[in-house]
Amino acid sequence: MNANVQAQPAEFQDLTQESGAKQPRDVNLEVILDVPVTLSMEVGRTRIPIRNFLQLNQGSVVELDRTAGEPLDVYVNGTLVAHGEVVVVNERFGIRLTDVISPAERLRKLK
Repeated sequence: MNANVQAQPAEFQDLTQESGAKQPRDVNLEVILDVPVTLSMEVGRTRIPIRNFLQLNQGSVVELDRTAGEPLDVYVNGTLVAHGEVVVVNERFGIRLTDVISPAERLRKLK
């Protein structure tokens, strides 16, 4: 290594948009439109000891942290993006989105 080289602090562009900030230039999203993502819905969660988990079998009931009628969480690649309710379409389960979380709110939750 060269002993005369001094480290410089990295500077990154602020990607958050605040009032008065310049609008971003047009971005061509066409290149990512066919990239697959994992979409999952969560009815609820619970924490149980391993002892209880190992005793689960067919017919066991696990109580979740949500009440009946509460919206489901919708995740894309593990990030909460919306809330919704279960519907049946042509004898298949589906989800009707009732609330979509804005990109700004998702960024705020990452901080």
